[in-house]
Amino acid sequence: MKVTVSGYYGFGNTGDEAIALAITRELRKYGAQPLLLSNTPEETARTYDCDSEARMHPAALLGALLRSQVVLSGGGGLLQDKTSARNLTYYLGVIRLAKLLRRRVVVFNQSIGPLTPEGGRRVARALRGVPVIVRDRGSLDTLENLGIHAELGGDPALLLAPTPGLTRDPRRVIIAPRGDVTDATDALKDVVRRLRAEERHVTALSFMPDHDDQAAHSLGADEVLSTRDPQVALDAIAQSGYVIGVRLHAVILAAASSTPFSGVAYDPKVQGFCDDAGAPAHPTRLDAAQLTDEVLTRRLPDWTAIEDMRLRAAQSFSRALNR
Repeated sequence: MKVTVSGYYGFGNTGDEAIALAITRELRKYGAQPLLLSNTPEETARTYDCDSEARMHPAALLGALLRSQVVLSGGGGLLQDKTSARNLTYYLGVIRLAKLLRRRVVVFNQSIGPLTPEGGRRVARALRGVPVIVRDRGSLDTLENLGIHAELGGDPALLLAPTPGLTRDPRRVIIAPRGDVTDATDALKDVVRRLRAEERHVTALSFMPDHDDQAAHSLGADEVLSTRDPQVALDAIAQSGYVIGVRLHAVILAAASSTPFSGVAYDPKVQGFCDDAGAPAHPTRLDAAQLTDEVLTRRLPDWTAIEDMRLRAAQSFSRALNR
């Protein structure tokens, strides 16, 4: 069985590449052959040892769908028009084309929204009759308000595991900023100062080097780790004692590696994940003293809730493939 996966792949975003890594691994467990639609298909094919086609090339996209029996839209936060209506048009267009070709199409472990009223109407029309699996309860509520039934799954990256044999240093702290969330970056500089005064070793982790490197270098951390490799990011997190994540997948990989974390909710998807995981989340204009205290006391999330999320993520593959 060939499965085409539509997402934000091939753009150098470590979080989305973590999703790609997890999805390709899990699909193979079911005997399925993954085909990723990517901005850099040759690189994607090499990285994940799978088929890949150019996401914006009409003939390549059509060919991918024609060769597939199942089309997964996701994971990630694809169905939103906060960044631009063009993104929403593209992802809904892939869904509509797959439906037209009579492929089994599944909205797979996405966060839905934010959506404008018009965006919400477009999503509601496109998803009629489509199986929908979302990764957080907030997205269930968003779709319910649009009259769309959905099931609760989990982010596929929760299924990734650190390299065996790593040693955790409880005094090491990872901070993953976003280059475009400047209120959080300014406040995080204060957090770094406070943590270093308490003899914590702080690593600034840049999840999207072209986008986040400047913010990471500005924090005043002990070191900066800039990577597009999700396994490198996961292993760094697994060796730390706490994670502060503005990037969503910083906190998701923390959960995957059993590392306590706090989120900075620049977007509802970060708030939604932290809420579901029983972990603290802060606004972008955060209280540096409060966040520092969470790190120093190693405030724990709800590990039982996270294990439930991981189980739902694993089970979502059989549901999506109709096995």
